[in-house]
Parts: sequence; C-alpha cells; structure tokens
Amino acid sequence: MADPTSEQDPFLEHRRLLFATAYRMLGTVTDAEDVLQDAWLKWNETDRSTVRQPKSYLVRAVTNLSLNRLTSARATRESYVGPWLPEPLLTSPNVAEETELADTVSTAMLVVLETLGPVERAVFLLREVFGYTHAEIAETLDRPEPAIRQIAHRAKRHVQSRRPRFDTDKAERDHVTARFMAACSGGDLNALMDLLAPDVTSWSDGGGVVTAARRPLYGPDHVARWILGVLAKPIVAGFVLEPAHINGELGALALIDGNPVAVFTYDIADGRIQNLRFQVNPYKLKGLSMGTDTLA
Repeated sequence: MADPTSEQDPFLEHRRLLFATAYRMLGTVTDAEDVLQDAWLKWNETDRSTVRQPKSYLVRAVTNLSLNRLTSARATRESYVGPWLPEPLLTSPNVAEETELADTVSTAMLVVLETLGPVERAVFLLREVFGYTHAEIAETLDRPEPAIRQIAHRAKRHVQSRRPRFDTDKAERDHVTARFMAACSGGDLNALMDLLAPDVTSWSDGGGVVTAARRPLYGPDHVARWILGVLAKPIVAGFVLEPAHINGELGALALIDGNPVAVFTYDIADGRIQNLRFQVNPYKLKGLSMGTDTLA
C-alpha cells in the first residue's frame, strides 16, 4: 500500500482536481475541505492494489461524497436568511487570464449552478468542466448511460439559458475596479452611481449573522446608497479596500486590521457594473486564508 504522506500518493497528486470538483459542486470552501478529508480517509482504508485507475476512483469518491452533502445542504439553504451566495475563494491572476477556467469558478457561474439539482450539477461539471465522457459519468454515478446523456443535455441547456454574458476585457475590469474602490473608500455617491448600470442588481449575503439586505436591491441610487451606508457604519470604521482576484475575476476585498470583512464581486457590461454581490457572512470568509493554489 502506498504511503499516504508520500509525494507520489495519487490523492496528493490529484488534490487540486479533487478540491476543484468538490468546490464547484458545493460552492463552499469549508464543505469542499470536509469532503476531501472524508475522501482521504476512504482512500487510506482502500486496498489500492485493487484500484486500476486511482484518479477516476478518487474523482468518483469526491463526486459522490459531494452529492450526499449537497442533497442535505439544500434543505438548509432553503431556510437561509437572505440571499445565499457561494463562499469566495482567492485565485491567482493566472486563473483570470484563462477565460474558460475563470468562467467555471466565477461567482456568477456558481450562482447558476445552484439552480441545478444535485445530480444535474454533478453531471454538468463532470461533462462540461472536466471533460468526462457520458460512459465515465454513468460509471461514476452508477446510472445508465442513456439517462446520463439526457441529464447532461438538460443541464447544459439550463445553464446556457441562465449563464451571464459580460465583458471580460482585463484593462476595463482593472479600470472599473479602481473606480469602484475609490468611490467606496471616499464615500462618493455620485461617482458610485455613475459606475452602476441603470438596471444594476445587488445581492448581499450576511447569513443572518451581520447586517445585509435580505432581498436584492435594484437601481443605481438604491444600491449605491445602501453600500455607502454599510461602509459608513462605526463597526467597519477604518476599513481598507484592496483589489483581489476572487473566483477567477478581479474584485474588491474589504479589510480591517488585515482581516477580510467583505468581498465584492461583480459582472461588467459596457464599462458599468451590472450585477454586484456583497459577501459579508464571516463564516464564508474563512476560506480566503487558503491561498491561491487550490483550483485546477
């Protein structure tokens, strides 16, 4: 049996892929790490001499563990206080430059994936993101291949109809981000309103733990006044906004004494912010300390 601490151990060799699979399935860093821990325990108890394809075996284990966790988590999310947003994850600038990869981990994409059922989500990710064949997915999920083909077609059509299409120009995103941070830091209402699209929508995730709008906000005036109102509260006095690559895209990270207290991610169209997501749930900011080498 291979030494589980060895650099040659397949689990360590494919850990980034396994984490990427679990994170895209679950939308949370903590749950993804829990799944990897369970998968490692299962792998460590397995007679590896009987495993001909360790990578496939591990992906299958992580996918099914994620499916089990996602199925139970959906009931919890239905009673979630306010909008539910994925846990943000710091990524390297290189991820942002790989358009296809960045799109599959973007906050917008994870929100769309949340509208799929657990099995549909697994099939879509394995097929469209990781490139598995229908036959391989059928074996992984222990379902007939014709059924997998139908699920894959339905899930792809569902995602395509809801997948946002926005500008990906790096220079423009850099420019918009710099203007956004300056307006927020300076409390400049007019500058912030000018940066927001006429039909801008904002979602805030406080999880009932901290102050956050419990319903989406619409329109530049409403959104801008709410954001500046939150940033003006004494509890966030002394905050510093910094640019950060979050889920494959440049966004803004609010820090107090070096600790993350809020994350802004957004979609840009025609030089303006179209959709804005404000993550302030402290339990969902813990994963920001994981670093930038967690996605494959």
